[in-house]
Amino acid sequence: MTTPAKTTTMTRRLMLVAGAGLMLGAPAFAQADYPGSKVVTIVVPFAAGGTTDLLGRILAERLGARLNGRFIVENRAGAGGNTGVAAVARGPQDGTLLTMGTVSTHAINPAVYARLPFDHVKDFAPISQVASVPNILMVNIDLPAKTVPELIDLLKKNPGKYSFGSSGAGTSTHMAAELFKVATGTDMAHVPYRSSGQVTQDLLSGQIQLSFDNITIAWPHVEAGKIRALATATAQRLPVAKDLPTVAEFIPGYEAASWHGFFAPSGVPKEIVAKLSSEVQAIMKEPAVIDQLKKLGVDPVGSTQEQFAAHIAAETKRWAEVAQKAGVRIE
Repeated sequence: MTTPAKTTTMTRRLMLVAGAGLMLGAPAFAQADYPGSKVVTIVVPFAAGGTTDLLGRILAERLGARLNGRFIVENRAGAGGNTGVAAVARGPQDGTLLTMGTVSTHAINPAVYARLPFDHVKDFAPISQVASVPNILMVNIDLPAKTVPELIDLLKKNPGKYSFGSSGAGTSTHMAAELFKVATGTDMAHVPYRSSGQVTQDLLSGQIQLSFDNITIAWPHVEAGKIRALATATAQRLPVAKDLPTVAEFIPGYEAASWHGFFAPSGVPKEIVAKLSSEVQAIMKEPAVIDQLKKLGVDPVGSTQEQFAAHIAAETKRWAEVAQKAGVRIE
C-alpha cells in the first residue's frame, strides 16, 4: 500500500521528469519553427552598396520568404571587416545574429592582423559559401599604361611613385595588389579606404592610379569609359568580359578572386545551422538569383557546410603564404 508521503514523493519525481522533458523538447521545437517570431539580423561587415552588402540583402529577402520570417541587414563596417564579424562572434547564440563573411574576414585577416578580436575557425559555424566574385585590375584613364606588361614596366621604372587603393587593409582587394607586387617585383603605395565606393571615386579623380576591385563595383565605370580595365584576377576569362585578358596570361599562376560566405556563431544549435545551409544552397540554385548574379559577373556557389569549411582552410593557408612573402602585418 502506498502511503501519502510516498505518493507525494513519486508525484514530485514525475513532475521533475516531465519538466525536464519539456525543457529538452523546447529547443527542438524552436529549431523546427526557426526563426518563428524572432527577427534575424544579418551583419554585413562592410559599408552598404558593395558586393557583400548585395549578397546579404539577397539572402535576407529570400530566407525571409522561404522560412516565413523576418531577416534584416545591418552594416557594421570597420577594420577590414573585423568589427562587424567580431560583434557576431560575441552576440547571441540562438540564430538571431548571423554574418556575411568574406575571404578577407575568414582567410586573409587571420594572417595579416597580429591580434584579432575573434577566432575565425573556433568562433564560427560555416553555413555555406554564397558566391565567388571576380576582381579586376583597373587604372585611372590618364595613366600611360594600356596593358599589364606596360603597367609592370611603368611601375618598375617608377618604384613607389604610384599608389593603389583598397577597401581596407587585409581585404581581398588589398592582397590582390600585394600578390601582384610580389609576382612582378614592383613597388606601389597602399591607400586603404572604408569602402569600394570611395576607392572608385578616387580612382576616377586620379587621387590613386590603380586598384583591384570586385567586378560588380567597377564594371559600369569601365563600360562608361571612365576607368580602364587591364585584366581580370581570375584563372580564366570572364563571360561578361571575354575580350579582357587575365593577369595570369602575363603572370602564370596569378589568381586573386574574392569569395563571400554565410556564417553563424559557433554556439548556434547545429540543427539551425544545418537548416540555414540547406536553404542557402537552394537559394543559390534559384533561376532568378542565378540570372541576377550572372549579369553582375558573380558566380553563385551554395556549398555544403563541409565543403565551405574545407575551402576556408585551404584559403587561410594560401593567403598566409602571400602575406608572409609580401611582408604584410598589421599590429
